[in-house]
Amino acid sequence: MKKTFIMALAALALASCNNQAPKVDEKPASQNAPAELKIAFVEVDSIMTQYTFCKEKSAELEKKGNNIQKTLAQKQQALQNAAVKFQQDIQANKYTQQQAEAVQAGLQKQNNDLQVLNQRLSSEFQQETEKFNQELRKNIQQYLAEYNKDKKYSVIFSKQGDNILFADKAYDITNEVVAGLNKAYKAPKKAEKEVKDEKADKNEKAKKK
Repeated sequence: MKKTFIMALAALALASCNNQAPKVDEKPASQNAPAELKIAFVEVDSIMTQYTFCKEKSAELEKKGNNIQKTLAQKQQALQNAAVKFQQDIQANKYTQQQAEAVQAGLQKQNNDLQVLNQRLSSEFQQETEKFNQELRKNIQQYLAEYNKDKKYSVIFSKQGDNILFADKAYDITNEVVAGLNKAYKAPKKAEKEVKDEKADKNEKAKKK
């Protein structure tokens, strides 16, 4: 699992908001649309790099991904070393046929176990990333719902890359939204975070044994 892949997954968090059905205020069908369409947009990249929640969670995902990569690499290297030694011992006639078959079966089991571990860790990482995506989407939608009570925008777009070909900066509310999100965000208590990190480190060490 490469670092670039890890960060790409984290960066997909807000992009996934674009793939969801837009949140529309439900109003009676008889109510006419406003005569003037009031719109605004938010730069996705700015939220990803300036929203404290995103920065913290992205750092956590990166750390977890690096630990997974390190764990799998160590086990893969150990397996390769054992396979090389086995071949050397075979050439040196150190095993009977029965012994050789037993060692080979053991190496195959190690390989199978490594594949299972790889799948499990990858699945856990994907689940944690999806949880991050959902929390981010929820945070943004809840904040914008509150924010728009006063602003009264008809539509708020998310701008990422060239998905909007032109946008007048006069309609850019990114700084307001980022500031509001950060003000509303309550970071985990330091003690709780330290306990969580300590448990994660212990679990990771246990998996390596």
